[in-house]
Amino acid sequence: MSQAAPSRQEQFSGTKEVTEQHRIDEARLAQWLEANVAGYEGPLTVRQFKGGQSNPTYQLVTPRQKYVLRRKPPGKLLPSAHAVDREFRVISALYPTGFPVPRPFALCTDESVLGTMFYVMDCVEGRVLWEPLLPGMDPAQRTAIWDTQNATLASLHQQDYVKIGLDDFGRPGSYFARQISRWGKQYTASIDGSIAEMDKLMEWLPKNIPPGERSCVVHGDYRLDNMILHPTEPKCIAVLDWEISTIGDPLADFTYHLMQFRMPAGGTSSGTQSLMGADLKALGIPTESEYVRMYCERTGRDGIDNLDFYFAYNFFRIACILQGIAGRVRDGTAASAHAAANAANVEPMARQAWLYAQKAGAV
Repeated sequence: MSQAAPSRQEQFSGTKEVTEQHRIDEARLAQWLEANVAGYEGPLTVRQFKGGQSNPTYQLVTPRQKYVLRRKPPGKLLPSAHAVDREFRVISALYPTGFPVPRPFALCTDESVLGTMFYVMDCVEGRVLWEPLLPGMDPAQRTAIWDTQNATLASLHQQDYVKIGLDDFGRPGSYFARQISRWGKQYTASIDGSIAEMDKLMEWLPKNIPPGERSCVVHGDYRLDNMILHPTEPKCIAVLDWEISTIGDPLADFTYHLMQFRMPAGGTSSGTQSLMGADLKALGIPTESEYVRMYCERTGRDGIDNLDFYFAYNFFRIACILQGIAGRVRDGTAASAHAAANAANVEPMARQAWLYAQKAGAV
């Protein structure tokens, strides 16, 4: 009798020995930490987190404290990808406001230290949950965790980005046009052939952007497994993985997070997991319409129009991201052994994007 495949929770939780591909000069790192991180005292032990595949992420263990190091992967990279310096800047701006992010310590732009740019932040101890259906929990626990996801994102979108020093973190306005162009270029740079639906989307999406864009800090990849929850309470104590954050439209951020209600069942990679077909009421998880209403109440909106456009845009964007990961697998720079599975999801995501574009009027 064959054993069941390990769950995402089992696959991605915790740390492991640093892989050969991502080994670093630990002695050189310790010297840098002594010079740049207040209160650091060795000796140092380095582990690698199992989860995550974009930027290699390490746990730095000392007798007094644990830290986290995020670095650009080595090798050939897509333009503007793996922006750990942007991650460091946004968490440095948000941390003093009380928004839940790890305490930032220092950024190293000198590539002679470890070979690529990196930064160090506090290691926040809590729970990272990898499956949105929250197996093993009771309905009340699921309700509370989904509520905190919603509240945390709404709180981010209410931040005054000018007041916290992020006025030049991105260009206000024309966010969708710039994102469609950016992801389209990354898709084109990482693909070997072409997908007809992607070509049509790159033409249709820029011409059909809904009016009324607003500007705020957007995370860009907001989902449950990019959050650390309190060890016992349904409270978010840190939001992680800010590498594609910028100043953008909050509806892009929220509708990306909403995608798990529309994602085809069976997805196993980050960003493609689905609530489709689940008995949400019995589980204690809000329906899509309930979740939209919760966000709108928290952010002062009457509702969200043009959802078909937003779903077309987000499926397109996910296809581009997955193609970028597939390209990194091909080029030998992907940080996760699970990254190769993403390549097979690109065409299905493109087809879903085009179906929503057709619902929104594309021909």
